Amino acid sequence: MTSPSLTTLPLFPLGSVLYPGGLLPLRIFEVRYLRMIGEAHKAGAPFGVVALTQGSEVRVAGAEAERFATIGTLAEIRRFEAPQPALLHIECAGMRRFRVHGSTQQKNGLWTGEVEWLADDLPLPVPDDLVHVSQALKRLVDTLEARRVAEGRDDVRLPLAEPFRFDDCGWVANRWCELLPMQTELKQRLMELESPLMRLELVADLLSRHGIA
Repeated sequence: MTSPSLTTLPLFPLGSVLYPGGLLPLRIFEVRYLRMIGEAHKAGAPFGVVALTQGSEVRVAGAEAERFATIGTLAEIRRFEAPQPALLHIECAGMRRFRVHGSTQQKNGLWTGEVEWLADDLPLPVPDDLVHVSQALKRLVDTLEARRVAEGRDDVRLPLAEPFRFDDCGWVANRWCELLPMQTELKQRLMELESPLMRLELVADLLSRHGIA
């Protein structure tokens, strides 16, 4: 029996991490997820994205069983396209984080989880000693936008969703975590941190190692 404090949520295990406020484009062709996403879109319902720790996104005979992180992010479908039968192109927006307290795999391979909602990052101004991290992100966004305009690419979307909040620790840290090349395990650990300031401080260290900021 589900606890009143828990919510049942369809889960989508992926080889990537979705952050609150982030964008996640997906190309879906596996039968089990075509049905799940189609039903979610029709009902206007969200689903949960969890990062795989074992197994792969596409089921193959003899593959390892799927295992995934216990903290994930609620995904809301913002764009839905069906360019051909048995193929969907969607774009999701990350909403709130959750902790999985129990999960069940159905006969068709789909997962559901009993989840508890986690607190959102508290709004926190970027401290003076980390302003350079925010400024570097703004320069990158400005560069990408200028390149898009110069090339006349109206069909190209920035990898960051508005509204931009360059003055907020959590927002800046999350966007860098999405953009920086790093292993899924590290992205997951950073996403799980309760302190947006600590996340931003660790991002600043990563940027320094990459010679970015």
